[in-house]
Amino acid sequence: MTKSEYLSLIDKTIAAGRYKADWKSLSGRKTPDWYYGGKFGIFIHWGIYSVPGFSNEWYSRNMYQEGTKEFEHHVKTYGSQKDFGYKDFIPSFTGSGFDAHRWIETFKNAGARFVVPVLEHHDGFAMYDTDFNRWNAAKMGPKRNVAGELKEECEKQGLKFCASSHRAEHYFFMNMGRTFESDIDPSKEWFDFYAPAHYEEKLGRDMIATTDTVDEAGPTDEWCEDWLVRTCELIDRYRPGLLYFDWWIQHENFKPWLKKLAAYYYNRAEEWGTEVTIDFKHNAFPLGTATLDVERGSLGDIFPYPWQTDTAIGNRSWGYTKDNTFKSSYECITTLIDVVSKNGMLLLNIGPKPDGTFTEEETRVLSEIGEWLRINGEGIYETGPYRFYKEGDHQIKAGTFAEGEIAYDEGDFRFTYKEGVLYAFQMKPSKEIHIKSLNTARYGTCVEHVELLIGDTGRSGGDSPVCHNSVAAWICDHEGLRITLKEAPESRMPQCFKITLK
Repeated sequence: MTKSEYLSLIDKTIAAGRYKADWKSLSGRKTPDWYYGGKFGIFIHWGIYSVPGFSNEWYSRNMYQEGTKEFEHHVKTYGSQKDFGYKDFIPSFTGSGFDAHRWIETFKNAGARFVVPVLEHHDGFAMYDTDFNRWNAAKMGPKRNVAGELKEECEKQGLKFCASSHRAEHYFFMNMGRTFESDIDPSKEWFDFYAPAHYEEKLGRDMIATTDTVDEAGPTDEWCEDWLVRTCELIDRYRPGLLYFDWWIQHENFKPWLKKLAAYYYNRAEEWGTEVTIDFKHNAFPLGTATLDVERGSLGDIFPYPWQTDTAIGNRSWGYTKDNTFKSSYECITTLIDVVSKNGMLLLNIGPKPDGTFTEEETRVLSEIGEWLRINGEGIYETGPYRFYKEGDHQIKAGTFAEGEIAYDEGDFRFTYKEGVLYAFQMKPSKEIHIKSLNTARYGTCVEHVELLIGDTGRSGGDSPVCHNSVAAWICDHEGLRITLKEAPESRMPQCFKITLK
């Protein structure tokens, strides 16, 4: 299908569908049950940037920016950017160890319910088979349709396949290569990989400024139209349950195209008989039309709309780098609990190596999260927020890029709720527990029964590795709910109390 034919299909689909390209029509959408109930998904940054494995996944931009450590590293390691550019990493991006079955099995064992691979990062290399970008993994590098293989395995193993596209930022991402002699040369046959690499002062050296300059230095209509067609083709070929976008689509120039994209996607989903949503950052979409995402941070309280935090196990980069540092499983688990208690979902990223294998650190963290969720997932999956989300003095700072491991103590709790049951997570476990918020002076005699979710040591590989015991005594009075365990906890991981309400 040509671009003009696709544009005609988009218009016809919107004209015939329930959703139109305006915010009123797109408002009031219900968050998909599989997403809201699933709570926990895996984000994947795997691409050409894993080959140099230096600094972070923005290597394709920074290697062309004089004065950066990536620029100096590139010249020292590979030679001048004129002779060895970003495109020249593609042959080394082999994916020889990529095993879609093993990937999805690992994520499923980690307790994830949905998977969101980045199908095109800012560098413009597509990880899926497409008619609109010859620079793709099906034809180059791994020479495999990575998206197609992952989708097939998700369907086999019962996880929801989703997708992320960062194509919008490619408009200018590698534009600093135009400021000196490099392979970003419009006269070369490979320039369509970098194009347009649009350069102007406000889309030049200061990348972060593009987050705030939403009414100037924006993309052309021609670019937005091309972006729309590519994204709709992705939707039709892979039918993702969730479509994630990074920043810059909040720019004013994207607004008409975002409305068209959302109307097309939502109408298509109705045709398929499935529930979908879009993840967005900043103010790209109005609330109620899509799902707000907070990058490497959090919101400060229970939010009236379901929302999402996305973060990575890796601290320094979303993609693979040789010197990355990693979060502990404890930090990832406490982040998950905190986000869910505020009516949110967690999207946790890993960055596979260029051969498609995982780092030992990320593999270990995923395994430990899975072990914890097999015991405590009852208090995570299918839950919603309670009247209040926390008790205690320690909390994640609100805002983007505000994450960090919190020094929780025995007085820190997070709460979730479903079907007459309150789940109280003690962030630092102890033998003597005191939940002051659940006092009879405030709520009356509201507690009927208290249990601790613990591993069933009497089973070996069983399907139900949870039993409810270990509570020696509990009392609920005007001072709160006080619980005494039979034994002191052996694990430092948060423990979950199942509190049946009267």
